[in-house]
Amino acid sequence: MPIAIQCRDLRKTYEGKVEAVRGLNLEIHAGECFGLLGPNGAGKTTTIEILEGLLAPTSGDVSILGCNWHDNERELREWLGISLQETRLSEKLSVRETIDLFASFYRQPRPTDEVLDQLQLTEKANSWVGKLSGGQRQRLAVATALVSNPKVLFLDEPTTGLDPQSRRQLWEIIGAFQQRGGTVLLTTHYMDEAERLCDRLAIVDHGKVIADGSPAELIERLGGHHVVEFAVKGNRSRAGDIQVWGTLPTVESVREDDGIVALTVKEPHLTIPALLDVIARAHQSLERLTTRQASLEDVFVRLTGRHLREQ
Repeated sequence: MPIAIQCRDLRKTYEGKVEAVRGLNLEIHAGECFGLLGPNGAGKTTTIEILEGLLAPTSGDVSILGCNWHDNERELREWLGISLQETRLSEKLSVRETIDLFASFYRQPRPTDEVLDQLQLTEKANSWVGKLSGGQRQRLAVATALVSNPKVLFLDEPTTGLDPQSRRQLWEIIGAFQQRGGTVLLTTHYMDEAERLCDRLAIVDHGKVIADGSPAELIERLGGHHVVEFAVKGNRSRAGDIQVWGTLPTVESVREDDGIVALTVKEPHLTIPALLDVIARAHQSLERLTTRQASLEDVFVRLTGRHLREQ
């Protein structure tokens, strides 16, 4: 597939001291939804701002649809739609006036009524922005990105503050944009959203990509398809306990978080009886025991040691 976004050995150093991005490489195919995940301070925001043309890199190459910001700035501004995490809009303009204003920045924008309908803002068309709810403001921010009729859409945590219904409606809008051939670069703190929307994704930490692939591939690399979580009543796991849990049948990895032990396993029907046997022989009892499918959250925690939403 043709490459929509590519960066090679991307680096950004602030004041000659702080390395926010350290030789990052990305390759995003045309027509896919690509997720960029990472904890605060990982270099994710700096990378996105460089790709959006808001920040100049210290070194490295960036290509978007075969063009670069140095030689093709005007063309790229026409081709990109950007929805920031916090879009500040004039509160004294109406919703329609806001979209009309953004449409005026482009040569071939989409009709305002069409965008209003797609983002389900028609009923609020004549309302002041200052009177909108948080979810309505978020949908308006996405509308300002879509009115340009972009080829590439940058969405920075687009569903933050949305109710479940509005969130799924926005997922459908992203899917429809892809079906028309559009490319999406998405950041999100919702792991279910990343699994649902992203064809591929990259996890960034300390300014570098530490893992990339499809959600299914990353979960497969975790080494197991299931997670067994448990807590022993009145007892926090010690280092010796962690070693014991790691010797149970089909266990691939062990982590402990605030007294809860999570085992990544291949065959839980073999692991759980052995686990119960060890606990019984130690004259202990379970406080909780659950099993579930392995998820991107498990991949993220294993790679970075941090939950994505810990912040």
